[in-house]
Amino acid sequence: MVLGINFVNLDAFRKLTATRVWFQVTFQMKEQTFFNHRKPYWLLLEACLLFSLWGCAQAPISKSVSEAVFKSTETQTPQGPAAEWRAINRLTYGPTPASIAEIKSQTNPKAWALKQLEDAKAASLQAPKLPADLVSINASLPTIFDGARQEREARAAVPAGTRINEFVANERRFNFQDQVDPLFYNRTQVNKAIAWRLASCSSDDVEQALLARMTEFWFNHFNVYQQKGSVRPFAGHYAINVARAHALGKFEDLVLASAKHPAMLYYLDQWLSVSPQAARAGQNARGLNENYARELMELHTLGVNGGYTQGDVLELARVLTGWTISPRSTDGFQFVMRLHESGSKSVMGQTVPTSAQNSGVQEGEQLIRYLANHPATAQRISQRLAQYFVSDNPPKVLVDLMAQTFLKTRGDIYQVMSVMLRHDAFWDPANKLYRTPYDFACASMRVLNAGQDRTKWLQSFGYAAVAGQAIQNWQTPDGYSFDAITWLTPEALTRRIDFALNIARNSPERTDLYPYLSESTLKALMSQTPSQRMGFVLGSSELVFK
Repeated sequence: MVLGINFVNLDAFRKLTATRVWFQVTFQMKEQTFFNHRKPYWLLLEACLLFSLWGCAQAPISKSVSEAVFKSTETQTPQGPAAEWRAINRLTYGPTPASIAEIKSQTNPKAWALKQLEDAKAASLQAPKLPADLVSINASLPTIFDGARQEREARAAVPAGTRINEFVANERRFNFQDQVDPLFYNRTQVNKAIAWRLASCSSDDVEQALLARMTEFWFNHFNVYQQKGSVRPFAGHYAINVARAHALGKFEDLVLASAKHPAMLYYLDQWLSVSPQAARAGQNARGLNENYARELMELHTLGVNGGYTQGDVLELARVLTGWTISPRSTDGFQFVMRLHESGSKSVMGQTVPTSAQNSGVQEGEQLIRYLANHPATAQRISQRLAQYFVSDNPPKVLVDLMAQTFLKTRGDIYQVMSVMLRHDAFWDPANKLYRTPYDFACASMRVLNAGQDRTKWLQSFGYAAVAGQAIQNWQTPDGYSFDAITWLTPEALTRRIDFALNIARNSPERTDLYPYLSESTLKALMSQTPSQRMGFVLGSSELVFK
């Protein structure tokens, strides 16, 4: 049905394919019930003007099938290449020869998926396997504070009127062999953090693959903007010691780790928030800052419809006064009692302090644990995990089961993930996901066995940035969106094809992938020269979607 064409004019191929695929998938998203009938779907395919490698081969992005189908967490044992491909592309960033061999060695793809969860949990409890030239991002926090201080001092010592070439650090991005110039410590830390994210998503020698995915998810959920000056040197440490370390632990521990980390304290200016009482006493004139309290409720835990009021935000901000940074402490955090607002506070019916012994920092810890284990939080976190791993529109029955597990286990993320992986919804082919730019870049490097190739890191970094998903670089606290409607546009598809053809040029073929490709994709692929085939594999519907 889908014809393979040896495109002489690749520019025409890119533009026509991108435009037509965008129209097709947009139409599918709006008219989903139409595609419940196979005959009209094939008639649409037959009517396509351009038969290309992946354009017409797209399966529809549809809402989940009827919830009645999923009345239990697991009624089927998924088997065969389609289930293997689904598991590999959702629980890692893409198929490597090793992941294909491993999944085939397991009893079934579900057994492999559950083993990935076990392995990710174990890896999260161990130190990361950082390349030697990236270890500074995981240095002790006092060391990182010192590096930032030395940069401030070095810049202050530059004679007035002397121009600093701010591009020096980026001109040799991902080459960290030379000693770091104190003038560019922060920028180098940012570049190293980006390099680690690219290495960890593309190489199993650097990071367990599912753990890399979980790290991306949690960093994005508790987003910090690494280009904010004070945040810069800490972004990599935050990713490792907050998102990675707590990726499959208790959610309340994850929230607390984020709340107390210098990256978050700086990002939302919590470190500046002090009691109006202290300001009136002349101790500090900064006053109350509601930023972190608001995002803690709206984004990190309950959600915008979680049942809190503006009055609750104000009260929570009062509770958190005195939470600030400490450059000399091992965790970078300190509570300063003289900056804290004393007296009774009430947040969503919870009154603190409960006793004189539980006043001060314990007030904030108590309320964070309360918010982290709230039913609204359980629902929100379960919904977001299901959207990330299952579908943009996951079935409510799955989300409810995950939320019930969340509440029963006091936010045990490992157990919530286990419920998801055992559920039929995870394995249902009707539940589609479209790769984000970062996801696609990581998948490309894994497919090309290029996880150790820093020139490929640079290509992937550049593509993700121009495609709108620069790594750890979203300015607002809500983080990047992961859904197809955000990323699926004609321009984005054209850019994705360009990147695929460029990064894969002259790459050796991966014939172990061919059993997972459709007949139409293989037919089109074989019409290309060997030097172009891997680029076309990357651009196939099997890799663009997952």
